[in-house]
Amino acid sequence: MKKTLKGVYLSLMLIFLYAPIVVMIVYSFNASKTRARWGGFSLRWYEELFRSRQIMDALSTTVSIAVFAALVATVLGTLAAIGIHAMKSKPAKVLINISYLPMTMPDIVTGVSLMLLFVFSRFPLGYWSMLMAHITFDTPYVLFSVLPKLKQMNVNLYEAALDLGCTPMQAVRKVILPQIMPGVFTGALLAFTMSLDDFVISYFTTATESNLSILVYSMARRGIKPTINALSALMFVVVLVLLLLINRRSKLENV
Repeated sequence: MKKTLKGVYLSLMLIFLYAPIVVMIVYSFNASKTRARWGGFSLRWYEELFRSRQIMDALSTTVSIAVFAALVATVLGTLAAIGIHAMKSKPAKVLINISYLPMTMPDIVTGVSLMLLFVFSRFPLGYWSMLMAHITFDTPYVLFSVLPKLKQMNVNLYEAALDLGCTPMQAVRKVILPQIMPGVFTGALLAFTMSLDDFVISYFTTATESNLSILVYSMARRGIKPTINALSALMFVVVLVLLLLINRRSKLENV
């Protein structure tokens, strides 16, 4: 009886979470402009999607910011993880707790605080401010992906490399990085995914640029169009694939 109730509860929860997404994806192939009736299967809205200059510009902004933010955050997060791992326990714990704050803080608080920082420093809100904001909230995800790999690594490998003639930088490049590379790759992929679908922080830290999330929001305010269904469906599929890759890599690393 308990197993049945658990199964029913799980099924209802999954239906509640994913039924709207399924409906959205199905209606992205609807030939009719209205949701009231099914006009047959069509790729019309996907064709209009890729013909729209506004959407293509937003796509370019989204991908470029996600790529650059992930690259910079990967470098910063990896170096920070190596530095924290090399510290004594008390300072390391303090820095780890501080690094958790961007991940646990509500997005709206992070977005507003970064906006106020840019306004106070008279930094123009646009592409570069959005990029710096994404680097800010992406870096902790890389840091906490790399730290477990550093803790699993044999502590004597670095010292052995130094004894054999490596400089500290050579030891990091030839010994430590190959050992932690799975965590670095997972962190980079996670940072890219988080940046790709961010809305709240992006909305508050730019005034001239629009990524896909901001564009969908602005389009939805003027009324739901079938093109939005197609765009949202593509964004969902891309993020889902990236998350599946992250989960698969995490499982392979734990084997």
